[in-house]
Amino acid sequence: MRILYGVVGEGMGHATRSRVVIEHLLARGHQVEVVVSGRAHDMLRSIFPSHVHRITGLGMIYEHNEVQKRRTLLSNARDLFLRGGLPGNVKAWFDVVADFEPELVISDFESWSWLFAVNHRLPLISIDNIQIINRCELKSLDDGQFLRGHKGAYRLAKGIVKAKIPGAHHYFVTTFFYPPVRKKRTTLVPPILRPEILAAKEGAESGDHVVVYQTGTSNTALLEALRRIGDVEFLVYGMKRDLKSDEVDGNLVFRPFSQQGFVDDLASSRAVVAGGGFSLMSEAVYLGKPMLSVPLEGQFEQTLNALWLQRLGYGLYRERADALGISQLLEQSSQLTANLQSHQQDGNRELFAQLDAMLESIEVGGGRRYKTPEAEDFAPRVVDNAD
Repeated sequence: MRILYGVVGEGMGHATRSRVVIEHLLARGHQVEVVVSGRAHDMLRSIFPSHVHRITGLGMIYEHNEVQKRRTLLSNARDLFLRGGLPGNVKAWFDVVADFEPELVISDFESWSWLFAVNHRLPLISIDNIQIINRCELKSLDDGQFLRGHKGAYRLAKGIVKAKIPGAHHYFVTTFFYPPVRKKRTTLVPPILRPEILAAKEGAESGDHVVVYQTGTSNTALLEALRRIGDVEFLVYGMKRDLKSDEVDGNLVFRPFSQQGFVDDLASSRAVVAGGGFSLMSEAVYLGKPMLSVPLEGQFEQTLNALWLQRLGYGLYRERADALGISQLLEQSSQLTANLQSHQQDGNRELFAQLDAMLESIEVGGGRRYKTPEAEDFAPRVVDNAD
């Protein structure tokens, strides 16, 4: 089957997840072309050099662990309308369809590929973690207390997610937590893990160091909090991006980017301090590492991940990283680690089995076309040309 795969470029988690699925699809004999924006393009292009096409996507600007909404809006408007992003995306669509003629589209929360599927009446499958906000029941959990203090952010995020990829043939939602599903054509599957993490599971041990992952470089308050806990070594990734080798500052070790080095440090860590991004959190859960999650302010999806992490007893959720929260993580690390032993996941096999079956069930070509009826959630279906 010829598959167009769209990957949102905001954050690297979408790219690492999509890489695994794309490798599986190629191994199964499917033809796959990828459209992707941002830093995710460079990563996927390095793995699939002949299959990846750059498009302009929407990004976020954040400072001091908070999304800068006005600067983000202006930056995205410049990229799309003043720097040729929108015409470039249209050209990419025509280039792909002329040379490739996709039969099916898969989207990891990426809107241009969704629009391509709609315009060409192609079946679309959604694979991401964020659709859980719209397709599962969250309001009634814990007698309505689960979202206490976050209901406004939840309603806003739900509206955005609902409008993002409507009318997919099916939604595979990757997750380490399982709220009740409230919409049809929705399947919850365990997180999609890169092969390096799967390999690190065997023989993973608990050391004395704590891994700290921070994508922003301006969170100096976090560094001060870490320094106050002087008897623990913190391996800090992401805050100094131009490093070529380790830089030691007291109990802090700033490390340059290294995919395998990070995986090794994570697998041998005592605990993790990071934001609320789903990919790293799901990797920590899989490896049995308790985590202090400090979501980006204004990012409800990250807050939701952190709330569930704490609800399951796998880690702690805090609105800011301070010495008290880090100390509480370390004090409770033994109990949190024991709780994590209840999490079971058989690699990526569950998603692959269900995705393969789904692709086999979708009929393409043969005089049939895909139609989007006026139904709840804009649910598409396969119909005969005679309809």
